[in-house]
Amino acid sequence: MSAGLVNSIYLGAAILFILALSGLSSNENARRGNLYGMIGMGLAVIATVFSDTVTSYWVILICMTVGSVIGLILARKVRMTQMPQLVALLHSLVGLAAVSVGYATYLDPEMHFNGAEKTIHDVEVYLGVFIGAMTFSGSVIAFGKLSAMITSRPVLLPARHMINLIMFLIALYYGVEFVNAESMSDAYGPLIIMTIIALIFGVHMVIAIGGADMPVVISMLNSYSGWAAAATGFMLANDLLIVTGALVGSSGAILSYIMCRAMNRNFFSVIAGGFGTASSKTSAAAGIAGEAIATSVEEVALMLSEAKKVMIVPGYGMAMAQAQRAVSDVSRILMGKGVNVIFGIHPVAGRMPGHMNVLLAEAKVPYDVVFEMDEVNDDFPNVDVTLVIGANDTVNPAALEDPGSPISGMPVLEVWKSKMTVVLKRSMATGYAGVDNPLFYKENTRMLFGDAKTNMDELVKALS
Repeated sequence: MSAGLVNSIYLGAAILFILALSGLSSNENARRGNLYGMIGMGLAVIATVFSDTVTSYWVILICMTVGSVIGLILARKVRMTQMPQLVALLHSLVGLAAVSVGYATYLDPEMHFNGAEKTIHDVEVYLGVFIGAMTFSGSVIAFGKLSAMITSRPVLLPARHMINLIMFLIALYYGVEFVNAESMSDAYGPLIIMTIIALIFGVHMVIAIGGADMPVVISMLNSYSGWAAAATGFMLANDLLIVTGALVGSSGAILSYIMCRAMNRNFFSVIAGGFGTASSKTSAAAGIAGEAIATSVEEVALMLSEAKKVMIVPGYGMAMAQAQRAVSDVSRILMGKGVNVIFGIHPVAGRMPGHMNVLLAEAKVPYDVVFEMDEVNDDFPNVDVTLVIGANDTVNPAALEDPGSPISGMPVLEVWKSKMTVVLKRSMATGYAGVDNPLFYKENTRMLFGDAKTNMDELVKALS
């Protein structure tokens, strides 16, 4: 395949990737956006494999077969609740690929550069390896936190910001040494030392972030993986990889910024790994007084039947219990009875951006009754019954009322302002952020304990 034809296909693939991002901007067009992305990637793979630069077809075929089999197995076996962990793991592979390509490109005996070209190439390699190593280790830690293999609480080292600064300055110093090295043997040491520093930096950055902020971490790592891919594109002189990496990197950064604004966090603090930090102040939530009032499925069914307006607020607990279809059935039954039913979604209700929206769409909940937090927060005083299903941190009034809380300042769904709030939860345990929730003890709150799916199935029967 000629270079001109390859570049033409790359251009078409890049356009499809842009259309894919555009399609993913709304629920209605998400399926079409995914289709554009798949077609674009298919064209990119075909053009690359049959280009003049590829000669070892057996190696390519084996790698593609292995990758396809692994991808197919993961797609069939991984549940939606495990998707955040999968995304974090895939981000780690992108970072590892960038590191591998960086080392392979630098050690390639056929690569000969002089003067300014050599300097530019060395900078590309150094940045690619640095970003890739940081993405790899950070994504592995994120996977561990999301899989509960590592504590979800922030692990804070003394003078962590100073440690980050020192590691960055050391990496910068060795970057200068690497670029100015007179021989390849002199450059090995700085490159290896930087790789180790970048790996440590990625671990230190993510491990300092609390569980409640992990959705932002996922989008941030998505951005890093994109920049790592772009750096790989520069190393390989592959225009499509540069464009694709830049699209992923910029869109991930924009999403991180949007989510930070939604959570009242500082974007630059996220990049530095400095948020998700417990406050040094004493939290009033630690001494919550009051008694939680339990209720039954029958009582909840009666409340919902008599209500004129119902708000359903799903959380990660709903996803874990696989209760989304039962929730959809409850909403459909209530709508059939003339009840105004809407859904309120917090930006970080799941473990990754848009997680709850995807689950509800999968359960056939109409798009036009699903609203973001900013669209419904002022409407709670007009809501007769709010049904909170498996949510905790995202409906915690301590975020607004307790300046000493680790989640202080984070906007939450103000469900306690509705006339009655029913919380479906297994127990009185804290949420992912490890923070007690005063909502459970308010006079207008009722607790429906037990498995969310079981209770929602019984609620479907009681309402039918």
